[in-house]
Amino acid sequence: MPANPYRTHTCNDLRPAHAGETVKLAGWIHNKRDLGGVLFIDLRDHYGITQIVIPPTAAFQDEIAHLPKETVISVEGTVRPRPDGTVNTNIATGEIELDVAGYEKLGACAPLPMNVFPEDHTPEETRLKYRFLDLRRSQLHQTVMLRSRIISSIRRKMIELGFQEFQTPILTSSSPEGARDFLVPSRLYPGEFYALPQAPQQFKQLLMVSGFDRYFQIAPCFRDEDGRADRTPGEFYQLDVEMSFVTQDDVFAAMEALFVPLFREFKSAWPMNETGGAFPRLTYRDSMLRYGTDKPDLRIPFEISDLTPLFAKSEFKAFAGKTVRAFAVPQAFDQPRSWFDQLQEEAKKLGAPGLAYLKFESHGNLSGPIAKFMPTDGIGGEIVRKVLPEPLAAPNVIFFSADHDETKAAKVLGRMREIIATQLDLVEKNVFKFTWIVDYPMYEMSDEKKVEFSHNPFSMPQGGFEALTTQDPLTLFAYQYDLVCNGYEIASGAIRNHVPEIMYKAFEIAGYDPSVVDTRFAGMINAFKYGAPPHGGIAPGIDRIVMLLAGETNIRDVIAFPMAQNGRDLLMNAPAPATEKQLREVHLTIRKPVPKA
Repeated sequence: MPANPYRTHTCNDLRPAHAGETVKLAGWIHNKRDLGGVLFIDLRDHYGITQIVIPPTAAFQDEIAHLPKETVISVEGTVRPRPDGTVNTNIATGEIELDVAGYEKLGACAPLPMNVFPEDHTPEETRLKYRFLDLRRSQLHQTVMLRSRIISSIRRKMIELGFQEFQTPILTSSSPEGARDFLVPSRLYPGEFYALPQAPQQFKQLLMVSGFDRYFQIAPCFRDEDGRADRTPGEFYQLDVEMSFVTQDDVFAAMEALFVPLFREFKSAWPMNETGGAFPRLTYRDSMLRYGTDKPDLRIPFEISDLTPLFAKSEFKAFAGKTVRAFAVPQAFDQPRSWFDQLQEEAKKLGAPGLAYLKFESHGNLSGPIAKFMPTDGIGGEIVRKVLPEPLAAPNVIFFSADHDETKAAKVLGRMREIIATQLDLVEKNVFKFTWIVDYPMYEMSDEKKVEFSHNPFSMPQGGFEALTTQDPLTLFAYQYDLVCNGYEIASGAIRNHVPEIMYKAFEIAGYDPSVVDTRFAGMINAFKYGAPPHGGIAPGIDRIVMLLAGETNIRDVIAFPMAQNGRDLLMNAPAPATEKQLREVHLTIRKPVPKA
């Protein structure tokens, strides 16, 4: 095999044992320093950094000195130990340097639109437009490599747990997953469309009906929805999982057998709240009551109390007859009035009229804007005994949310719980707090007062066919579950509805005629008529798992080539108009939006 013309070693290979050897390195000019006529260059490649030295006697010193940073070069020279006092312990090759005898320019570099080194603040729009430069930066480069290692570890562990990896189609039919589909026009069938899968839901269930027992896939999923810090617009990856002949507990056990060792592998020093490998469980209702969300951050050291019964017949009009929730935060007592005023504004952004609060003072008195309505020897004292962990836990501050809509009251205070804990630095650090959220409602009432599926339409209702025919739909629970960690939903799943009669009835309650089920879900409903096993699954989000293990808060910082939050690919300039020829081939004309008046 002929010698590589560019390098004999990478920029992370060389050590004192290589001293005296003649080697070749290739990479990017990371940094340059001219010290007394001697030119020092930090040469960087994927693996690391090596310091190279060009003495003033080198004929090419002036030429290489004028090359801009990020130029790609190959150098040849002799490895030597660094002089005493110049060892760099921050890099693996810090005990040696390369005395350069010759070089070759391999890739010129135009003026940089952003710095690679030093890694100063750069607007995200610039970073995404020049993502190939952004990916050269050490932190992002390492995060993308971490993502690769995490996915490799997940794949190994799933195979060890007895799962087989399969691939499912990308071009498929539309499915009611709760978001808009990306449609792909058909050239061969004018006026008809494929849809990119929001998830491989139907296919993975069909694999179970086909006799396979444990399936997984690192699956791309496509949803036409808005982006946010923990969700990318357009596409994302999930660990798609399905199992036959299982109960909810079996799915939980399999996932705990994955997540506990996975998180220990990549964050061994961070404790988890598992006991014997199992995560705690919360019902959806308890989670909404105690935390105001179905994605509770258990690192926050206080919970919400329900005060609704206390105010059922109260004369305080702001709370009377409403759902009233409250929590106490002793660390808020000494905050200035301006801090409380700012919280009012935050609550208003959430649709609340404000954020009421009471101060419980060390001598037992209550003060604050609503204290006059809450006498200590009356309802105020009852509130203190209900909300505070100890009757005399003073000084303290009790925050309230009240609304005729129970869900809104819960969500407002749940979000304020997160805001206050973050502002007061009360969120426990360097720990993973997992919980399963179970017993989701099967149905909910829409704004149009119509019964509709609340979570996953393919879930098995608890109680089966009998429950569907004898209970109020809004009282039904489904075998649906989420796995939450540190306030992020990292997995969602369900035990599936595999019985045709139950499926027809479940969809009928949500307003779907049997013919709709036969048409829209023909492949799955037909398969269920030929012997379907009980089965269930789950889909952990790869991007959010990497976020947690990388310690990032922006999901775009764990993806090599993400879209911007507005759904545009700034690097590839997508979406972009199609040519007239392309449109004719797929039998489309463009109907432009009507300008708003």
